[in-house]
Amino acid sequence: MFKNVMVYRIGEGFAPSMADVQAALEPVQFVECGASQDKSIGWVPPRGEAHGPLVESVAGQWIMKLMIESKAVPGNVVRRKADERIAEIEAATGRKPGKKEKRELMDEVLLSLLPQAFARQSTVLVWMDLENRRLVLNAGSQGKADEVMSALMNVMGGLSVSLIQTVTSPQAAMTQWLLAPTPDEWPADLTVERETVLKSSGEDAASVRFTRHHLANDDVRKHVMEGKLPTQLALSWDGRVAFVLTDTLQLKKVQYLDGVMDESGTDKKEDRFDADVTLSTGLLGPLIDSLIDALGGEMELGVAAGDPVPSTTRTVHNSTVNTGAAAADEEDPPF
Repeated sequence: MFKNVMVYRIGEGFAPSMADVQAALEPVQFVECGASQDKSIGWVPPRGEAHGPLVESVAGQWIMKLMIESKAVPGNVVRRKADERIAEIEAATGRKPGKKEKRELMDEVLLSLLPQAFARQSTVLVWMDLENRRLVLNAGSQGKADEVMSALMNVMGGLSVSLIQTVTSPQAAMTQWLLAPTPDEWPADLTVERETVLKSSGEDAASVRFTRHHLANDDVRKHVMEGKLPTQLALSWDGRVAFVLTDTLQLKKVQYLDGVMDESGTDKKEDRFDADVTLSTGLLGPLIDSLIDALGGEMELGVAAGDPVPSTTRTVHNSTVNTGAAAADEEDPPF
């Protein structure tokens, strides 16, 4: 259900009812792109039922889903068509269009081609845990997460969020785990698995990727000692969930290990959504808690970390979100 995880802390004082959230989302339900529209964003029923509620509560956890549809026309096609129009103008009038006219021609060509472009849809699942003041997104990139945050901030007054910051940065902790002489040095409930990406800083930015490779060995330690630091590390939690931790505290490639899905206790299609939500949130909540503990706990706002992650500041409407280097955009798996 959640293949990627980005975790935000919800600010104090935000305590809406489900009716409040439903009423806020209804005016911005998803509508497909019009003929000359290149993008459309809106909320859809998370259960997948037509005309269903836009927020579902399962075991006390609120689930929403944002739909993003976009249409793109290749830039080289737009330029070629615009060049043809420019050549026609030059042949007919004997003059060359100026910069402003060329830009207007490009816009006209783009609008004329949009109705022929294929629409691409993706969804982002949103999990709101008000009891623990946590907002979790199934987003694989910071750009996609920012779109969700903008959509939420536009309709939910009083909502403020910030990315969780830990006392020890994920990169510093992953480095310690890779240098550990024995698995006994790893955090409780967490196991280092067989995949990592190590990158050096500087102009060359050399990198090495280990896949299906035992990481507790001198070869890996040598790379780390030479200055190649982990940006991704495969881990498993409690023998139940496998994931890849990034240096920006994102969880990617989340998957439940053998036998875990059997805990849902139902095979009925109509009960599958509730069972999946219950199982996913019931596992990911404790996993997130364990991971934050392994990283030294959550850093209080306004307190400098001992190992800060290099960060940029993103302002989303009235909310400031501190992030590490933005990950490359990628398509989220369909839900």
